[in-house]
Amino acid sequence: MAEDPFGWLDAAREQRANAGLVRRLRPRAADDTLLDLAGNDYLGLARDPRVTTAAGDAARRWGAGATGSRLVTGSTGLHAELEAELAAFCGFESALVLSSGYAANLAAVTALAPRQARVVSDADNHASLIDGCRLARAETVVVPHADPGATAKALAGHPGPALAVTDAVFSVDGDAAPLGELHRVCRQAGAGLLVDDAHGLGVLGRGGRGALDAAGLAGREDVVATVTLSKSLGSQGGAVLAPARVGGHLVNTARTFIFDTGLAPAAAGAALAALRVLRAEPERAERVRRTALALHRGLTSAGLSAARPDAAVVSVRAPSPQAALRWAADCRAAGLAVGCFRPPSVPDGVSRLRLTARADLTDAQVTRALRTIVSLAPQGA
Repeated sequence: MAEDPFGWLDAAREQRANAGLVRRLRPRAADDTLLDLAGNDYLGLARDPRVTTAAGDAARRWGAGATGSRLVTGSTGLHAELEAELAAFCGFESALVLSSGYAANLAAVTALAPRQARVVSDADNHASLIDGCRLARAETVVVPHADPGATAKALAGHPGPALAVTDAVFSVDGDAAPLGELHRVCRQAGAGLLVDDAHGLGVLGRGGRGALDAAGLAGREDVVATVTLSKSLGSQGGAVLAPARVGGHLVNTARTFIFDTGLAPAAAGAALAALRVLRAEPERAERVRRTALALHRGLTSAGLSAARPDAAVVSVRAPSPQAALRWAADCRAAGLAVGCFRPPSVPDGVSRLRLTARADLTDAQVTRALRTIVSLAPQGA
């Protein structure tokens, strides 16, 4: 009898279980009553009636799906409207909407890193940027986290195209990249700078225009940004913000744009409505930042080890993967949803609870969340 071709999966499952690294899907109910500090709905717009109504209206007008790739039937007037307003809001010449932020990063990295190029990637970059580097035909050099000096050394002397790639705000600890310094070393080397601003849009910059706006780099001819529509804008999808010639290049070369079905009209309509809410209510961005700092103060004053947030993400260290799992489960049992990050999702191997601030959290809810997390903290946290 032939050997079981998937028998090795049993040993892999056992290894994960022994290390406390088993992951399971947990479907949430529509009427879930948990206080949510786990999701990425930073501006509290995912259920805003203006946003959900726009999603429904778009589905009724344009259909449930885009019906094809963007280059065939998947581009609608709604997509074009979203791209124009997103580019204008963030200060770039062009925006190109894709089906996810992951797809946007794959598109940007692979299209801007031909075979003769060198890509310099921060060691703590998001998995989508890492996968983009792996798929690109270029040479990739991984440098220490948030180290412009190491980036400069890696870029030096390369005769062909070069690109530095970084998150704007890193999703594990919530710290911000030194974008000004990175841009300086890129200019000296004649390299482009690609920034994933998934966690900056809606939180940083003037009225939530993002980390590139905050750094004074939005719209520069040598800067490209990617964003998600699924965090601050409460919808789904991603976009590449870039000089017009870069956007045109992606339309013609980026495989995750050319061969993927376009973003569903409901998601495009929701994202556009959320963007308009943010433009009309810029104070939401400041509220997110204040709430994140309040969470950090409360945690550290109680003796827990929490990273100071530069945007909306606050991480709290746990002594082990098993302890992090138990801590998160205990919080859930007490009515609080928190994120639980363990290897391989954390680049330094340290397990954490990951908390996300939201603009719609009340002071009473923040106090309740802090009381729950602190009271249930494991020994050694």
